[in-house]
Amino acid sequence: MSLNKDEKTLGKRQYHIHLSPGDIGDYVLLPGDPARSDRVAKYLEDARLVANNREHRTFTGYYKGVKVSVTSTGMGCPSAAIAAEELINIGAKCLIRIGSSAALQEGIKIGDLMISTASMKNEGTSRFYVPDCFPAVPDFDLTRMLIDTAKDMKDDISGSLYYGINASDDAFYGETEEWIGKLSKLGCLNVEMESSALYTVCHRRKVRGAMISAVSGNIVTGDVIYETENTGLAAGWDDEIRVVLEAIYRFEQENR
Repeated sequence: MSLNKDEKTLGKRQYHIHLSPGDIGDYVLLPGDPARSDRVAKYLEDARLVANNREHRTFTGYYKGVKVSVTSTGMGCPSAAIAAEELINIGAKCLIRIGSSAALQEGIKIGDLMISTASMKNEGTSRFYVPDCFPAVPDFDLTRMLIDTAKDMKDDISGSLYYGINASDDAFYGETEEWIGKLSKLGCLNVEMESSALYTVCHRRKVRGAMISAVSGNIVTGDVIYETENTGLAAGWDDEIRVVLEAIYRFEQENR
């Protein structure tokens, strides 16, 4: 008889993230970089480190009385899907990816904020869950709240706000000029490496998922910073954290 991983892990201490029921809030922010979990924790009240294993670093605290957690996923769809599955196993209800993405349209600048309304699945992880033709879309209500909140906070964020379709790719160094040009012509606003798998897992597990990202560079115009500190991106990270936390608070009030 083959192993049923769902039965082995549901409601128990999780193998990769080293978290148990009660360790997290209903709302979990998902950066890729473990160091960015610490950045989010600075915005939470009574934040405490509850687990730190592999690429998964988790803090839990409160924002305006709402229990919120942050768990880093590492890079790429396989790692993001594992983190999402295990967080859902212990009670997560809303998973919001925060992080970086590269712009695919002219005019979008470093530090601008991108809210995803759908993701083009250029990756292999979601194929283990759904057919290739099945769309990868975030939760409508949660995404609407992110957009509305970001618009309300436009005077408090350093960059511009965009929302639309992004691409999720598997190979950072495999993106050729031809491929980048194709994505741009299709109208994709930006590209990153996790959201399509996150949306797919959330859909299959019947929880809410969404994404907001800060622009790290524009790979169509060549406006990228790889060698030195990207201060514009860092400002975008802080902007997206503040937007997400305020959106969570408003969403919680609206859905009590």
